[in-house]
Amino acid sequence: MSENEGVRLQKVLAEAGIGSRRHCEELIGEGRVTVDGKKVFRFGERVDPESAVIHVDGKRVETRSEMRYYAINKPRGVVSTMSDERGRKSLADYVEVPERLFHVGRLDTDTEGLILLTNDGELSHRLTHPSYGVYKTYLAEIHGPIPRDLGKRLKAGVTLDDGPAKADKFRVFDQVGRRVLVEITLHEGRKHIVRRLLKEVGFPVQQLARVEFGPIKLGSLKPGGMRALTVREIGELYAAVGL
Repeated sequence: MSENEGVRLQKVLAEAGIGSRRHCEELIGEGRVTVDGKKVFRFGERVDPESAVIHVDGKRVETRSEMRYYAINKPRGVVSTMSDERGRKSLADYVEVPERLFHVGRLDTDTEGLILLTNDGELSHRLTHPSYGVYKTYLAEIHGPIPRDLGKRLKAGVTLDDGPAKADKFRVFDQVGRRVLVEITLHEGRKHIVRRLLKEVGFPVQQLARVEFGPIKLGSLKPGGMRALTVREIGELYAAVGL
C-alpha cells in the first residue's frame, strides 16, 4: 500500500470505538497496537480497515464495516433458528436488523438464554467447534435436597449413551425450600447435554437458561431482547478462539 492509500491507523481505531484519536495515538506510541502481526509505532501508518488484522493489547479490533455481532436472549418456546418450516416462533421474530445473521450454536426450544448472532463465519465456526473448548454457563432449576458431593460427582464425570460427560464448574446458586438453582459450566455442546447430565445423577431439570457464552454474559437482557456487542466483548470472543 502506498503512502497515500488507506486510512490513518488512529482514525480506524477511533472509529472502531477504541477511544479518541488522541488516545489511539498514545496506544500506537506505546507499542500496544499491531497490524497484521507487526507492532506499529508510527502515527501516520495507513491501513485498509476491510483487510487489516489489528490487535490492541493482544486483542483483535474488528474494523470491517460489514461485520455485525449481537447477543439475544432467546425466550422459552422459541426455536434456535432464523426460520422454521413448521411456523413456530424463531429467532428471526426478535431480530430487527437488515443483515443476514448466523446463530452461534443452539438452545433447545424449552431452554431460554444467551445466543450470539453474527455474520462473521470464521468466528462462528470456531466458537462452536469442540476443539476450541469455549465455555458455556447455565442456571438450572432442580428439586432438592441435593447431596453435598453432587458437584464433585458432576466434575468427575458420568457416562451417557453417547460417551462420557462432565461439568467443568458447579455451584449452588440459590435455594428456597426444595427449589434449588444451580450454576453449571461446560465446554462442550452436545444436544441437551446439561439436561442429560443432571438427569443421569438423579436431578431432572425443571427450567434451564444459558447465562454465559465464553466471555459474553447475558446480564440484564430480557427474554426477546437483543443488543450489539461492545468492542471489548468482540475482542474477547476473538481471543477466546485464538483469532
